[in-house]
Amino acid sequence: MTSNKTALVLGATGLVGRALVRCLLLDPRYVQITCLVRRPIPFAFFSDPLKKLTPVVIDFENLQDYQGYFNVDHVYCCLGTTLKKAGNKEAFRKVDFEYVHVCAQLARAQRCQGFVWISSVGADANSNNFYLRVKGQLENAIMSMPQLQHAAAVRPSLLLGKREEKRPLEQFGQYVAPVVGMFMPGPLAKFKPVSAVEVANQMVRLQHF
Repeated sequence: MTSNKTALVLGATGLVGRALVRCLLLDPRYVQITCLVRRPIPFAFFSDPLKKLTPVVIDFENLQDYQGYFNVDHVYCCLGTTLKKAGNKEAFRKVDFEYVHVCAQLARAQRCQGFVWISSVGADANSNNFYLRVKGQLENAIMSMPQLQHAAAVRPSLLLGKREEKRPLEQFGQYVAPVVGMFMPGPLAKFKPVSAVEVANQMVRLQHF
């Protein structure tokens, strides 16, 4: 089945973002994929024989200035950081809440058919854990936005895959994931470590065609 869908990806150089872009480039339903990035993407970063990909370097501090790029069918938001990388809670919240929330607002303004973003298993606006609280607050903020069509969040647990940056907890998870998964049946299954490719595929499935 073919189509003429267009997509916008934010966070294309992260672990899930890379997997997602590769998935979209192979999907015959998409004819154009635009990636908003902080810095130029190396030519060999993605295999794009059909010339679907258009990377655009932007200033994320001024996302509103790039509203026109949100005039697509589907927006995929893979933006996210860690407290350690951000340096403090305020900087973390700016990326994981404010940037993503603005993206949802821009998608709504352009009447996109679907908006999917990455949250976290255990996200809860009332959590004592700062990370999970921010994720939960973002879910509440986006899901309560009027006229935002087909908004959906994926809630992965520990992400598995090769990162450019070192994240000790995730590296440890690479080794223990096969064993951990065996002891997490039923309701505990959602806490199993999950590969970035699986998360990317789930994001695509959540979009409406």
